[in-house]
Amino acid sequence: MRTVLPVALAIVASQAAFGEVIVLRGATLIDGTGRPPRQNATLVIDGDRILSVGDAARLKLPAGARVVEVRGRTIMPGIINAHGHVGLVAGGQSRADAYTRENVQPQLLQYERYGVTSVLPLGLNRDLVYELRDEQRRGALPGASLFTAGRGVGVPGGAPPVPSAPDQVYRPKTAEEAVANVREAAAHKPDFFKIWVDDVFGKFPKMDPAVFKATIEEAHRNGIRVASHVFYLADAKELIGNGVDALAHSIRDQPVDRELVAQMKKRGTYYVSTFTVDESAFVLADRPAMLDDPFLAGALSPEALQQFRSPEYRDKVKSDPNVPKFRAALANGMRNLKTLHDAGVRIAFGTDSGANPARIPGWAEHRELELMVEAGLKPMDVLVAATRGSAAMLGATDRGTLEPGKRADFLVLSANPLDDVRNTRRLVSVWHGGREIHPAVTSANAR
Repeated sequence: MRTVLPVALAIVASQAAFGEVIVLRGATLIDGTGRPPRQNATLVIDGDRILSVGDAARLKLPAGARVVEVRGRTIMPGIINAHGHVGLVAGGQSRADAYTRENVQPQLLQYERYGVTSVLPLGLNRDLVYELRDEQRRGALPGASLFTAGRGVGVPGGAPPVPSAPDQVYRPKTAEEAVANVREAAAHKPDFFKIWVDDVFGKFPKMDPAVFKATIEEAHRNGIRVASHVFYLADAKELIGNGVDALAHSIRDQPVDRELVAQMKKRGTYYVSTFTVDESAFVLADRPAMLDDPFLAGALSPEALQQFRSPEYRDKVKSDPNVPKFRAALANGMRNLKTLHDAGVRIAFGTDSGANPARIPGWAEHRELELMVEAGLKPMDVLVAATRGSAAMLGATDRGTLEPGKRADFLVLSANPLDDVRNTRRLVSVWHGGREIHPAVTSANAR
């Protein structure tokens, strides 16, 4: 059963002994840059920052430092989710009243305790998110480091088709309304902005190109980058032509082509695959034994776990006419990620976790890493996307790699994910801003 760490206790635990110089000695270290791992490494942290990285046999230790022996372990940067959500699910259900402080805080703790040290909830945020973000940056709120895209711009009567409060998403009818919405959002200084353009398998109207063009232009005038929900190749090309900074999902209707590759490379557009979006529509019904894994079960509320174990859930998935479309979308998306990666397009990392009950914060990120390897990327490529790649997309120059001066956000693992990327689940400890966090499920139990 999941153990939720109370917020007050989390603050106390995370602050214990904070301010020491701490030396982690003897691990294999993957620094997030893509360089080969450093063997028998020493990582020195001072407060919330990395002081030095070096060879354990040669590096002189600071006087009075606390030494933590991690021989036989692997250290990698904390995972950065550049497309997640908070405050959309409560009690195992998608709910319009779920976006509350009392619901968002435990979700940030869950991300953190699964090794996700930073997360960008990409749209569908009430304005409470700015208050939470600013509290956290003052050191008053624990959990994964919170970036935000605010409400985001959707379509009247269209996407995003999820239960939400009126103040969670803008739905402008005209370009002029979109500009006004962006200006209102810009006053809060969001870290990103989000638009939804597609028709969700033809069920809803698409966004008027004039609206997304005006949204992107106004966001850029205010120094805010824009990510778009996307499905179709044609939409992706039009969005990139209008300056969108990131595609927040895979292109899934057909293979990508040379024109798109050239566009993305010319403009430096980021690509976030979010394979778990499509797989989450069917995987727990296809493979119910996955629910016996403590690493997955520990991320679910009792209500959600009971729901996914039920015959009614499996029957619902089996009868859903969209499930074959999700399967085809996943296959197309996996092929397209390999093509774009091999062509040198910028790859970041995200999952859309937290958007509905089947997209499970914490667990989804580790599953996404596994699916990206199944798509043909090497484990090192995937780890770089989930660390340095996402940090670059966010413009977060203080994290994503383990180098002097960067934030001390990293994971200690009991096995090397370069041997098997599923070893990211074998968490021994999570270090976030120099504070050691106990993982939700320890490596002794994780598979």
